[in-house]
Amino acid sequence: RSTPLYSSAASDVYKRQAQKLTPMARLVGYDVLLLDPRPAFASAARFPNVEIINEWPQEAMPKLSLDSRSAVVTLSHDAKIDEPALRAALESEAFYIGALGSKRNHSKRLERLGAAGFDDAALARVCGPIGLPLGGRSPAEIAIAIIAQMTQARYLSS
Repeated sequence: RSTPLYSSAASDVYKRQAQKLTPMARLVGYDVLLLDPRPAFASAARFPNVEIINEWPQEAMPKLSLDSRSAVVTLSHDAKIDEPALRAALESEAFYIGALGSKRNHSKRLERLGAAGFDDAALARVCGPIGLPLGGRSPAEIAIAIIAQMTQARYLSS
């Protein structure tokens, strides 16, 4: 049974990140589900052979079976999309939760999640900026860093 990876798509600027991460994740055994309410960004044309749900995370996430074998990655850079997905992930046993964004944006994100009632232990589960610090800059290099961090969490945290 493959491991589910739930990911948000991305705006035009960041779509390359999701487009690089998706095939790499599938290559290492993840069953990728792309969740984004914007069909212009999350479409079969941009993400062939990937299951896509064009719903808001607060609507779609409760229907998913997030468990200790699940990974959740947010890449949209839009708090209205990413943070509901992160809240659902934090309320689950997902083994990996990661969010794309700068250290400054991540700090603000954690403040908002803390104000929503998540304690420091829960907030520590959110990897951000996402990926191991390998120094990569291109979308493919960042995808490698994300896959590496997910692999580390999957095998070294259990």
